[in-house]
Order: sequence, then structure tokens, then C-alpha cells
Amino acid sequence: MDFCTLYSGSSGNSIYIGTHRTKILVDAGLSGKKIQEALLEIGVNPSEIKAILITHEHDDHIKAAGILSRRFNIPIYANAETWIAMESQIGDVKEENIKVFNRYEPFEIGDITVIPFKIPHDASNPCGYSFVEKNKKISIATDIGHASLEVKNNIKDSDLILLESNHDVEMLKVGPYPYHLKRRVLSDIGHLSNEDCGRTIVDILNSRIKKVVLGHLSKINNYPELAYRTVVSILESNGIKDGVDLDLDIAHRDRVGKYYSI
Repeated sequence: MDFCTLYSGSSGNSIYIGTHRTKILVDAGLSGKKIQEALLEIGVNPSEIKAILITHEHDDHIKAAGILSRRFNIPIYANAETWIAMESQIGDVKEENIKVFNRYEPFEIGDITVIPFKIPHDASNPCGYSFVEKNKKISIATDIGHASLEVKNNIKDSDLILLESNHDVEMLKVGPYPYHLKRRVLSDIGHLSNEDCGRTIVDILNSRIKKVVLGHLSKINNYPELAYRTVVSILESNGIKDGVDLDLDIAHRDRVGKYYSI
């Protein structure tokens, strides 16, 4: 299975998951043009995409979902509550391309098994996803106010995890956000901090997890070096070494990230 973040951050999100037979986008939260260009950059023709999976209805996750569906005849998958919340925002979608899955029941797209799971975020019915092909598993858990037991249980046996490392708490507290927005981000249904990201990795780390990509970094309240240093410091204080016990990477907010083949 292949994995690549096309964009991951508070400005927009789109992630590529693929096998030789099946190519999937998770979220489409930038312009259609940018997502098409990013796909071509990694050697994927946008017309090859078999599905767009939506985590939740916020604009930085759905902005181009309808555009890409209409342009390339791509089915869009989301749970019922998310469909209701986003349908007025994404424009007309062909009836046969409206795919509603049961809340947290696994389903198949080509040779990939998709496992949705509940995440704690302030949206209608937000979900993370795990993707399984044969004995390989990749999981995505961003936009999580805290690492709930359900999140940990779903991602802990993955080969690769995209895990949120959204903000530095002190940067957020002294930063320009209004008070109500600071409270939202810091809440249990907001976003995961660098420190909590590090502690989550410590909690779930096992011999199977080889790669963790830090994602959904805030443009205002974080920067890549700080996120990386904070997480590495927590790992090292628990006897875990980057490059030895696991490989830690950072997803870029505004460009294509590292391409992984699992």
C-alpha cells in the first residue's frame, strides 16, 4: 500500500492512499486544481481515483470534493450525518456517486478494506480511517481533541499512522486567536497538541508501528521544527528513539509530503 500527504494542515487537507488496483483520496480540502497538480506530482492521474473519503464536513476537508467528483466521476464516501452536513456546500453530485456508509462498519473499495472509527471533534459525526490490504494497515487520525480509547485501539496495530500534532499550547495561549477559538482548539473536541501527540505515540507504540507522520499542523500556533522537537523529546524521555524504534516524519501544510510504500 502507498501513502502520501498531498496537503495536511489548518489550511487544507488531502491524503492519497493506494494499491496497484485501487487509488483513494481522503478529504479534498483545497482547490481542485491544487489537488490535481499534487496527484500528478506523485505520478497519479486524477482520473484513476476510485473514491474520495470524507472525515468530516469542515471546509478544509471538503472544499474540492464536489468539484473533483463532477470532473472525474468519482464517488464520495461519508457517513449519513456528514453527508447531510456537507451536501449544500459541495454542490450537485451524481446520485450513483453518493456513497453513504454505516457509521463504523468496515467496507471494501477495490482491494482495500476501509475501517471508519469515531474521532472526538466538533463536527456532525467525524471519523478517522484505517486502510487494510492483505497484512498491511495505514491509519489516519487528525482533527482529534484528544486521543480517545477508540482512536488508540483503531490505530495501534498500524504499520504507518498519520497522527495530529496541531499546536503548541503556549503558542496558542499567547497567539492572536480570539478567546473562544483558543477554547475550541484546546477542548476535548478540538485539536491534538504536540505534547499530547507525543504521549499518544508512547501509549500505543509496539513492534508493528514503524512510521508515524505528524499531521494537521497549525499555520499560526505551530511550526514543523517545534512539533518534531516536542514529540521527539517526549519519546526520548520514555526510552524511544527516532530512527531506531520508529521513523518520525512531518506532513507539509502546503505541499506534497514523503511518499511511502508499505
